[in-house]
Amino acid sequence: MDLQLAGRSVLITGASKGIGLSIAQWFAREGCVLHLVARSNDLLSQLAQQLRDANGVTVHTYAIDLSSDAERVTLIRDCPEVDILINNAGDIPAGSFDSIDDASWRSGWDLKVFGYISLTRHYLARMKSHGKGVIINVIGTAGERPLASYVAGSMGNASLMSFTVALGVESPAHGVRVLGVNPGPTLTERVLKICRKRAADKLGDPERYAEMMQDFPFGRPASCDEVAASVVFLASDLSAYTSGTILTIDGGFARRGAV
Repeated sequence: MDLQLAGRSVLITGASKGIGLSIAQWFAREGCVLHLVARSNDLLSQLAQQLRDANGVTVHTYAIDLSSDAERVTLIRDCPEVDILINNAGDIPAGSFDSIDDASWRSGWDLKVFGYISLTRHYLARMKSHGKGVIINVIGTAGERPLASYVAGSMGNASLMSFTVALGVESPAHGVRVLGVNPGPTLTERVLKICRKRAADKLGDPERYAEMMQDFPFGRPASCDEVAASVVFLASDLSAYTSGTILTIDGGFARRGAV
């Protein structure tokens, strides 16, 4: 399907791995101009060349730590305007309230919560001035289903859900759409690491990690492509009446026990 995105500029944070990587690949196949942000210059450089070779698209990379105010300013200076912003970078630590210290909590929120807020503050203003644009926040279902074992992430995601809806209800008056995507369990390096640890703790063998996934919907986590495809569709004009809402992609996981 031609999503009519060719030539549009897209900024994707957390683009070197997992969902962000898949989003970059999907936008590249649509012929977009890509601006990719991650901490690792090596991973970004490799990805950029792969996308250029495979799709013939223009790719710019920014090795930036988005938990830093100063580095966010650098990104905005070097990439002042885009048509589409995908906020995706995040690494809020798992753990109970008693196990996460203030420094770890702040560090996780600086990257994801305040990273999303800061970039949205800049790019939303620019988009409003042009009367068009799309911002999609990739958040996570812990904001819908708070977990004591992931309290910092649950709170951070819940705040970003409210942030997204609040802005997305108002932004259409300026021709801009703001919306969110909540992935559930997705087969990223992070989820695989968590499942391997659980398998080691419960079964004594990290290689039995697949058994830790059997309780997921369909007996498996989502693939990164299943999330990325929805993100790219939502960014297109085929979804031009979508704003102020959040699409949950989790096979019903967050609603288990609610009906």
